[in-house]
Amino acid sequence: MSLAEKIKVLIVDDQVTSRLLLSDALTQLGFKQITAAGDGEQGMKIMTEQPHHLVISDFNMPKMDGINFLQAVRSNPNTKKAAFIILTAQGDRALVQKAAQLGANNVLAKPFTIEKMKAAIEAVFGALK
Repeated sequence: MSLAEKIKVLIVDDQVTSRLLLSDALTQLGFKQITAAGDGEQGMKIMTEQPHHLVISDFNMPKMDGINFLQAVRSNPNTKKAAFIILTAQGDRALVQKAAQLGANNVLAKPFTIEKMKAAIEAVFGALK
């Protein structure tokens, strides 16, 4: 079993198309355990019920944005060890720096390629295969 097959991934993005693109790219990289949420509140509920190893979250979402979601994940003893990759279409360095200060492991810019996604994940977990 490859590393990718062992990692449980949670995608958190309010855009259905983005969730589908992310899920498809993860599947192509060999991930099998993929869950999706439409905002940070739903994501935190999922993480609390069943912690995942990797969270890929958008910045801009209703109810709970990516920064507040990241803070919630890092402040919960059961979820704080999850790897967290922030997904952004923005070139907002201040937001990216804030995410890093709060414990984000990496940043993935939209639009992304499968290669860039793989590199962002491997920077956190090491080689997937």
